[in-house]
Amino acid sequence: MGALSREVRTTLLISVLVGCAAGCSKHVNDDKLAQDVQSKIAADPETKDAAVSVTAKDGKVTLRGTVKDTATQQRMEQIARQEPDSAGVEDQTAVVSGAPVAQADNVPAAAPPPASAPAAAPPPAEAPKPEPIVVPAGTELTVTIDTALSSKSSQAGQTFLATVAQPVTVNGTTAIPKGSSVTGTVLTAKKKGKIKGEGELSITLKSITIRGHNHPLQTASLDSTVKGKGKRTAVTTGGGAAAGALIGGIAGGGKGAGIGAAVGAVGGLIGGAATGNKQIEIPAETPLTFTLSHPLTLPPRAE
Repeated sequence: MGALSREVRTTLLISVLVGCAAGCSKHVNDDKLAQDVQSKIAADPETKDAAVSVTAKDGKVTLRGTVKDTATQQRMEQIARQEPDSAGVEDQTAVVSGAPVAQADNVPAAAPPPASAPAAAPPPAEAPKPEPIVVPAGTELTVTIDTALSSKSSQAGQTFLATVAQPVTVNGTTAIPKGSSVTGTVLTAKKKGKIKGEGELSITLKSITIRGHNHPLQTASLDSTVKGKGKRTAVTTGGGAAAGALIGGIAGGGKGAGIGAAVGAVGGLIGGAATGNKQIEIPAETPLTFTLSHPLTLPPRAE
């Protein structure tokens, strides 16, 4: 009886130890299980971008969060079931199109791209620059001289002033306004002798001032010759038609005496009979018409 009791006690002790061992082996560390599943989800190429959290209780794994598609959802469930200590999986994740991806700890989410700035308006088309005004060669320019000129008293190289008597237009635009100031030069001045010898007077224009700006000017010269005993001839340099009318006045006559041509008259220099020791005279305010021998280029007129 005593021996039997010892055997029974031994059997009972072994049973207790085996049961204890079995019970201990069934105990699961839920925190470690959840951590292992979370790590494997984060490492798997198909699920690493999923924004989910993993918890475990009594070996049962619970998944919460959002995933981009069902394939990702199924792969996470598979990872959780394959964990050795997993007793089951409860998947509470939701499939959401464009679901946010998981962010690493302490790493801020990427900022959304800045809104694109509105496209700059194209620069306005540049207006074409105005073309310069060109007064062609051959254009007639009528002026009135400001001071009297004479073959007797004037000198070669002497400068005289004149004023534009008629405006000059080019393509409907006034290129040379009336009243513009003109500068001329005496080319030749030779007084006539009492008995023999010719009297000569030749003039040309050199520059013009238009709207405050001075421009060089080239014109054919106006020439007049008075021969002995008062016979006078008149010509222009450069050949061709007459450049204008060089008016011959009678010495001592009144203002404009002997004027034989109006402003813009053509047909050459006007000559008249004169006797004795008369000279070539051009009174002040006499209108004379010159011809441009070279084009005159002017800047475009400001609007």
